[in-house]
Amino acid sequence: MINNTSKYSKIIKAEAKRLGFLSCGISKAEFLEAEAPRLETWLNKNMNGEMRYMENHFDKRLDPTLLVEGSKSVVSLLLNYFPSETQTDDSYKLSKYAYGNDYHHVIKNKLKSLLYFIQEEIGEVGGRAFVDSAPVLDKAWAAKSGLGWIGKHSNLLTQQVGSFYFIAELIIDLELEYDYATTDHCGTCTKCIDACPTEAITEPYVVDGSKCISYFTIELKENIPTEFKGQFNDWMFGCDICQDVCPWNRFSKPHKEPLFNPHPELLDMSKKDWEEITEDTFKKVFQKSAVKRTKFSGLERNIEFLKP
Repeated sequence: MINNTSKYSKIIKAEAKRLGFLSCGISKAEFLEAEAPRLETWLNKNMNGEMRYMENHFDKRLDPTLLVEGSKSVVSLLLNYFPSETQTDDSYKLSKYAYGNDYHHVIKNKLKSLLYFIQEEIGEVGGRAFVDSAPVLDKAWAAKSGLGWIGKHSNLLTQQVGSFYFIAELIIDLELEYDYATTDHCGTCTKCIDACPTEAITEPYVVDGSKCISYFTIELKENIPTEFKGQFNDWMFGCDICQDVCPWNRFSKPHKEPLFNPHPELLDMSKKDWEEITEDTFKKVFQKSAVKRTKFSGLERNIEFLKP
């Protein structure tokens, strides 16, 4: 049995690499004991703002065996999205992860291929693929399986590649060889905390989601509170400030996923272009993008809020 778990783990990791994933780590599917009080406190302080869905499925969020019956292993995967080029300086800004095609679709297809491969190579293995859309604590699982540590900005960090990557999981009913968590390498650095214009990082490792620029520009459906006027540093969809200032991100290397390449018009659009954007242009540029989530009206609201 021991031989098989080791062998299976190796072939799964090799196939993940072949599919273009940055790295793959495996943990035992079990209750996340350390995360439970942390999540409870965060929710009790209303740091989820209008993201009420964070309150749902509390038990499933902490225990994958309740989410996928008979599950034994959580296979965590990272996929790089760091772009080779960024927007022009005179522009309202989009988070880098939203430059190309919607990552949910891109990653889901890779995960399905990986699960199919496991079933072909190993036999009858049941499981489900997750990409940021179900009650799974992605960062906690990735950290538990040794893919990085959770930084003071609450993003997963890796020494060799920084933090510009997506996290996804396969939760499967197959016993595997498990990896170990890595150590924290944030040290005394507080660059992310100091740089956040809305002071959303209330203390190291704690982000008040209801104060985050990403929350205001994507999740919040009502008007953005006026007290935050002038604090968004031109971010109109998402925000990368805490990642951009992180010293570990100087090791970020451009991704090799063609589907994450931006629409040809996107990088050259100026503030004036954004202010004059029509619904037709929006549909054309963001046809397959995650930006569709905020809708044309949401993007318009954000741009209006950014104007002096």
